[in-house]
Amino acid sequence: MNTKQLEVLRASKILVTGAAGFIGSNLCEHLLELGSSVVGLDNFATGHKKNIAHLENDENFSFIEGDIRDIEDCKKACTNVDYVLHEAALGSVPRSINDPITSNDVNVSGFLNMLVAANNAGVKRFIYAASSSTYGDSKNMPKVEDVIGKPLSPYAITKYVNELYADNFKKTYGLDTVGLRYFNVFGRKQDPQGAYAAVIPKFVMQFMNHEAPTINGDGSFSRDFTYIDNVIQMNLLAITTENKEALNNVYNTAYGERTSLNELVGLLKEYLAEFDPEIASIEVVNGPERRGDVPHSLASVDKAKRLLDYDPKFDIKTGLKEAVSWYWENLK
Repeated sequence: MNTKQLEVLRASKILVTGAAGFIGSNLCEHLLELGSSVVGLDNFATGHKKNIAHLENDENFSFIEGDIRDIEDCKKACTNVDYVLHEAALGSVPRSINDPITSNDVNVSGFLNMLVAANNAGVKRFIYAASSSTYGDSKNMPKVEDVIGKPLSPYAITKYVNELYADNFKKTYGLDTVGLRYFNVFGRKQDPQGAYAAVIPKFVMQFMNHEAPTINGDGSFSRDFTYIDNVIQMNLLAITTENKEALNNVYNTAYGERTSLNELVGLLKEYLAEFDPEIASIEVVNGPERRGDVPHSLASVDKAKRLLDYDPKFDIKTGLKEAVSWYWENLK
């Protein structure tokens, strides 16, 4: 960040929805470290109070326990706010297949509530978590922002609708928005528990417990795994960019390399074995492929580099080493 960008952040009041979640809590923490005033909103449906407990005594942090499905909670949260980082959502393709109605209520109706509240409050810019799932059945590799396919899950539909609403709010009301299509984000504070836990923290926890993780399919499926600090960088750039051409766009938020699940398991075993050598000998189990899963995902980050000066610092190996160390220290 340059001096001018830091000045913008220090002078701003920023709302982070989903503040107690994995990405939201990391954003809150980083923004406060940079000197921003931060408002957090969360209903703890998937977030955890422990993720933000250490922020409670910070005079620049305030928290609202509320639900984005409640328009009044959204209005309260947006009061006197300069920028919104909208992270609140019900993630997970399997969850949306099992319960499409709740996923739609949160991800579409809740998103619309936030757009309305932000627009009515005169927010300068609305930055939101979009998703790589929007690419659906597109066979293009790498994924470029203006070429998408048909969604493969209710979750993917909800995230695409977010992009349509954001575009419409600019054209109809003049609200500037930036959508960040996250690609398989991982890192500190990501929850390893629960039926819909992301693959990396889930596998780490299983390996630490000397349990055999189950890979869906033969392990050849690949993802553009993206470390949390790259995601933080993108959000800060979306807030502070002065490039008008960069606004009202969606961007792949990724590193730009893909790793197969088999390769991922190999790296996890290697890094965890530094703490516990027995982990190196644990074998994985192969299960059936999941419905709605995209076989391969790889992002082009050229657009983000060109318009936002995005410069991701953490590849899969660098990020995994940091994440594994954090999990070992905090969850073992």
